[in-house]
Amino acid sequence: MLKLYGNARTRASIVQWYLEELEIPYEFVKLDMPAGEHRQPEFLAINPMGKVPAIVDGDFQLWESGAILLYLADKYSKKTISPEERGEYSQWSLFANATLAPVIFVEANREKEMPRLMKPLNEILGRQPFLVGKEFTVADVAVGSVLSFIPIMLKLDLSEYPNVTNYMKKLAERPAFQKTIGSFG
Repeated sequence: MLKLYGNARTRASIVQWYLEELEIPYEFVKLDMPAGEHRQPEFLAINPMGKVPAIVDGDFQLWESGAILLYLADKYSKKTISPEERGEYSQWSLFANATLAPVIFVEANREKEMPRLMKPLNEILGRQPFLVGKEFTVADVAVGSVLSFIPIMLKLDLSEYPNVTNYMKKLAERPAFQKTIGSFG
């Protein structure tokens, strides 16, 4: 059985959300972060960086939430993923982790950069219900999870971006979201 290593209120919840969406059986291995379990040799053998999330799927080990999401989409998605779709999923996953998250969570970047990202995101979500069109995909987990932490952690005013806020509400209503990230509220 696939094992997901993490703790509550960590990026492991992003992977957990997607595992629930895919209905993949998994074991959540809760690490005692304050006690330093993520810095012990047993976990460092899985992720030498000592960060969560990490997964063990059979003999395969992987860390970094975006990489894990893409791996799960490739291996466990119920539909065949074309190279073009994989490219779009990668684009949004990298955007979420490398571009969107630093703008939202680093206060020095936020005021100047956030409108540059949120305006086009709002436009995209005004044309289609999900990031890659009409269907919920791993791209929505990647970006939606970052956006979902705004009301939980930051309480930023997103009223200028109604399509983004409607998208966030739609994602928050998903049962798999409620079971994972939604339980933080």
